[in-house]
Order: sequence, then structure tokens, then C-alpha cells
Amino acid sequence: MLFSRFRAPETRRAPARIPDGVRVYAIGDIHGRHDLLTTLLAAIAADAADTRHLCRTVFLGDYVDRGEDSAGVIERLSASSAADRAPGDAAAHADAAWTCLMGNHEAMMLAALSGEADCEPWLRMGGAETLFSYGVSVHSFIGPDRAEQVRAAALAAIPAAHFEFLRQLPGKVEIGDYYFCHAGIRPGVALDQQTLDDLIWIREDFTRSPLDHGKRIVHGHTPAMEVELLANRINVDTGAYLTHRLSCVVLEGEEARVIHT
Repeated sequence: MLFSRFRAPETRRAPARIPDGVRVYAIGDIHGRHDLLTTLLAAIAADAADTRHLCRTVFLGDYVDRGEDSAGVIERLSASSAADRAPGDAAAHADAAWTCLMGNHEAMMLAALSGEADCEPWLRMGGAETLFSYGVSVHSFIGPDRAEQVRAAALAAIPAAHFEFLRQLPGKVEIGDYYFCHAGIRPGVALDQQTLDDLIWIREDFTRSPLDHGKRIVHGHTPAMEVELLANRINVDTGAYLTHRLSCVVLEGEEARVIHT
């Protein structure tokens, strides 16, 4: 994993705002670290207990691969209980909502297991660990039909509800003056014209850009040692599977602060 050390010069602009009465928790790349997710969600629940604002939680993608419990992460995120999803007291936050966005690792997983792409690149980028969390050891499959063996074992082991959850993940969500996506946006292209490929894969063309994108972009995908709070973007990926630090940026009004494990 390469950690970002470059920061483009900041663009001066009016402070971005979250609508009044709303607090947003945006969580960076989890990569199979269910243990860190559990810890961070507990910290968010404690933080949310001090407000009667509508609390929204946005997960920025890359739930699977590399860490040891991708299955546990997907099970937690796909859970249907609104009470379990709501930060803080469910009665006080009846309108609380989770939004889970698509990351490039979810896209790779779906493409590999549907047969739209070769399995091997995904397996090398953490897919083997994901399948192991579902009880599938890819090292037991050999021969010219290895890819089909892996796909068949994966489809038998992964719950249908998990696939349904992954397939319906949106590429972005907008809240007030903020635009949330996994990797970033294509500078110079209108926000309503962004492609999913850029939203989940772009890197230096976005992170090196000093442009005002019209909204402040909140993203992950490019790991940094600390959450990057810049004028035109916020990077919440702190390389959880290696650093043991899963991070969240808390947005309320014009303020932004950080919670991490």
C-alpha cells in the first residue's frame, strides 16, 4: 500500500456546510477489519448521544479484501435493522440512516465472481482473504479451470443477501455542500456528469488538483497516515488494515472533526 504524501495547494472558497439539524459521520476504507468497525461504530454511537440532530452515516467503500473478516463487515453493513444502524438511541434518532457507497474492491469482487473479469487480479489484491472469511481457501483449487472452481465455491459460500447488498451500492451521495464518493471525482467535469469508473478508481488526477469542485469532496481510496482536511476535499482513508486506524470525519454545520480507532 502506498500512502499519500502529496497535497495540492488549497483553493480559497466559502466554507462547505452540512444542512442545519444534520450531523454526518463519514467512514473510510474498512478492508475486512470488522474488529475496527465495531470499535468505531461504538465511538460514533457515544458521540451521537449528545445530539437530537438527524444523524447520517456514510461508508465510503472498500469493505472487503485484505483484512481477515470481510464477511463480518458485509454482514454488519447489510443488516436490515434500522435500530442497529442508528447511531445513539434509536428512539431519539428514528430518522438516522446509513448510506454505503461502492468502492473499487466491491466492483472487482462482483466482476470477478460474475465472470465479467479474470479472478486472479482480484484474488491478488485481497480477494483471497475475502473468500477465506467465507470459508473458501483458493489455494485448494488448481488446474486450467481454477477460475470456475473459485467462482463456484464462492457463489455457494457467500449469502445471496451479501451479493444483493453489493450490487445495489450507489457511486455517490450529496449532502448539503458535500459530495461523498469512494475515490474522488474527475476535475473539470460537472458533478452530475461523473462516471462510476472515476468515482471508484481515480487517484492522482484528483488528489493533486487544487480546483474548487463545486462541493467539498469526501473520499477514501488513497491511504494517508492522518485524515486530510483540505479546502476542496477530505480524505478519510487511513489504511486501516495495516495501521489498525479506521477513521471517521464528523461533519456538522461548517465544522469538521475526526474520530478514529
